[in-house]
Amino acid sequence: MANTAHRIRFTRTGGAEVLEGIDEELAAPGADQLQVRHESIGVNYIDIYHRAGTYPLPLPSGIGVEGAGVVEAVGPNVTGFAVGDRIAYAGGPPGAYATARIIPAGRCVKLPKDVTADTAASLVFKGLTVEYLVRRCFPVQAGQTVLLHAAAGGVGSIATQWLKNIGATVIGTVSSDEKAKIAKANGCDHTIVTKSQDFVQGVKDITGGKGCAVVYDSIGKDTVMGSVDCLSVRGMLVVYGISSGQIPPLDTGFLTAKGSLYLTRPSIAHYTAKREELDAGATAVFELIASGKIKAATPKKYALKDAAQAHRDMESRATSGSVLLTP
Repeated sequence: MANTAHRIRFTRTGGAEVLEGIDEELAAPGADQLQVRHESIGVNYIDIYHRAGTYPLPLPSGIGVEGAGVVEAVGPNVTGFAVGDRIAYAGGPPGAYATARIIPAGRCVKLPKDVTADTAASLVFKGLTVEYLVRRCFPVQAGQTVLLHAAAGGVGSIATQWLKNIGATVIGTVSSDEKAKIAKANGCDHTIVTKSQDFVQGVKDITGGKGCAVVYDSIGKDTVMGSVDCLSVRGMLVVYGISSGQIPPLDTGFLTAKGSLYLTRPSIAHYTAKREELDAGATAVFELIASGKIKAATPKKYALKDAAQAHRDMESRATSGSVLLTP
């Protein structure tokens, strides 16, 4: 069992330059905790929100909410896990950008034998996100038309595959022709390149003016009102990210004026808070991985020490699919 760990932290919010690496003693796991040696670490847009202060954290703080590795020590009261178990986790206290860490056992799931650490770090957090978005937040049905923003991104790529497995018609927005090819390869029926085409008009053309049953919007400020105009009567807007910035206060009267619409701002924390919900979501994700119905493209990998560069590349939209850190 290792007694030290190298981890990335930040003591002030700001750009990627605020991330710094430190070495420190690794405490023994307390009650209901595991000590995990990471094999692969997932990078997600929520990490950028934490670092930038969009989602404030007490400082100084670790960063990262997704990892996969091997259990090295088990704290008191923990059941269901043993030293040597391969696990993955999503959510819980930030701190995944580290060679090893302490993590609540309640956030961890055991990995099936045929799921590699890189696959887990590429798919578990994003897969759990997609599971609650398309099965519980708005239960998508076969034949419904869905608009998915950032369709070639980490969550978008998995969501496209999952939605096609359900039997939905998927319209995906992307920022470039190259990303349009990625989205189509994942199953997008229609792609709209936002640099050259107005996505609202594109959706109207594709749907014959009927609009979509649901819009999944991870962009926020730049797209939210356009997303509203893409909905059919009594459709739902699901805003699950704000990569372009905070959404200004909204007068909810527009929900009536635009067709008795629904608006929700969900969080994975609230959809996996109960152990049974986390286990059910993880089971669904692993079943689709095993069947080949969802898969991660070859991830973009960075060394742990290069976490700041990984953030810069994500923010500039230079990446598609999953981004990983190697301890």
